[in-house]
Amino acid sequence: MAQTKAQPLPHTRTSVWGRLRTRKLTSTALIYLLLIVGGLAFALPFLWMISSSLKAQVEVFLFPPRPLPKEIQWQNYRDALTAAPFGRYFLNSAVISALVVVGAVLSSSIIGYGFARIRGWGRDALFAIVLATLMLPSQVTMIPTFLIFRELNWINTFLPLTVPFFFGQPFNIFLYRQFFMGVASEITDAAKIDGCNHFDIYWRIVMPMSKAATATVAILAFFWSWNEFLLPLIYLNSQKLYTVPLGLAMFREFYSVQTPWHWLMAASVVAVLPLIVIFFFSQRYLMEGIVIGGIK
Repeated sequence: MAQTKAQPLPHTRTSVWGRLRTRKLTSTALIYLLLIVGGLAFALPFLWMISSSLKAQVEVFLFPPRPLPKEIQWQNYRDALTAAPFGRYFLNSAVISALVVVGAVLSSSIIGYGFARIRGWGRDALFAIVLATLMLPSQVTMIPTFLIFRELNWINTFLPLTVPFFFGQPFNIFLYRQFFMGVASEITDAAKIDGCNHFDIYWRIVMPMSKAATATVAILAFFWSWNEFLLPLIYLNSQKLYTVPLGLAMFREFYSVQTPWHWLMAASVVAVLPLIVIFFFSQRYLMEGIVIGGIK
């Protein structure tokens, strides 16, 4: 007689599923706990900066430190922004960042399209050379670049901070190339049959399909330009041309006897706000562009 296979009891099956669900909930809770702790650790300096911007000067360096101000000093923001010409600094940073974003998107996308869609002898070798420049520290080329800009009489102007971005950057070129290679060749072939040249294909077909990559390049270029300190320090001599990071660094020079740290923290909070707002509204496109570009 054929032996029938024993079936598991209902309560045994239920207990197994219960243990699996409990284990999954525990692991999920542990992951969220680690994320919360890590997020708080990274956010602590920013939260402390906000707290210090609302304190009186004597409260900033109290020991033991006081997390919250005894009395909120909202006037610190008004005093900080009027103690130095921060309005001018914000305008300078906005102009430079806008030009950097336009130059980075236009030049890098055109070069990336050429590496992705135009076949030619030595194309891959040239692309490898472009990527190799990513491993070259910027400090190595800093002095030769400064000498070139000095001969062009570009010192103390915005040109050294903006013009180089109109000739492409290796990382942005790589990101665009990877994205353009993922566009179906049937689409571009159909466009060629309809009479489109390479520029028409790039501008009318490929670029509208690359919104995620364009948003990623634009956001990263804006963040870099807005936060850059070293290059403005090298090329800008006049105070009326200072950017926000340079103005914050020179804020201490206006008060050489005693630095008003509560004002400096307030000005720093205002300087960071544009970055927070832009990242908050565009983080989905930024992450999508980086992930898609990396996968392709």
